[in-house]
Amino acid sequence: MGQLSQLLLAFIVFLSLYLLGSSSLTGCIKIVALQGMCLGVLPLTVRAEGFHPQGLLLAAGMFILKGFAIPWVLLYAIREVKIRREMEPMIGYIPSLLIGAALIGVSFALAERLPVPAGLRTSLLIPVSLATVMMGMLMMISRFKAVSQVIGYLVFENGVYLFGLAIAYQVPWIIEMGVLLDVFVAVFVMGIIINHIARAFDSISTEKLTRLSD
Repeated sequence: MGQLSQLLLAFIVFLSLYLLGSSSLTGCIKIVALQGMCLGVLPLTVRAEGFHPQGLLLAAGMFILKGFAIPWVLLYAIREVKIRREMEPMIGYIPSLLIGAALIGVSFALAERLPVPAGLRTSLLIPVSLATVMMGMLMMISRFKAVSQVIGYLVFENGVYLFGLAIAYQVPWIIEMGVLLDVFVAVFVMGIIINHIARAFDSISTEKLTRLSD
């Protein structure tokens, strides 16, 4: 189980890095869905004590919500607005990849200064969670398309969830489920807003929206 958790964590941080270099919105949504599935499996592998029914419920909720429900909403949104790519990001794709790689290094350096919670099968959980949070934030601030920013927000929340796994046994599981529900509602509302913005202004670029005046 320890090797499986390390493999999943390495795959998660690789997927976050891949998102920084991809311009295809459809591809990015599928990558986020795959990342969500990995997050759904992690609660069953990351703790040395094994898992209990509450952890199994959390894992199943994460797998369904982030692996299928939220990606479906986002795919529906981009079909409605008829947009497929982020053409001109604020930070180019190659520089984004380089910054993302640097953020991974920074995350490992910071993780060495933080205590590792007892009972974890792997020490990768903390640095991967920090790297995922920072790469999600980078994607949010470096992209103009609203859908891309929503994807960045989801990656950011994935990192927060990973960090929460380290203390999941000290925090009531109902709180984690409440966070997931909030994310689902937020993304669902964002999808509706994106749809209406595109119909009203023929664009979902936040750069153009900031130029609107009365």
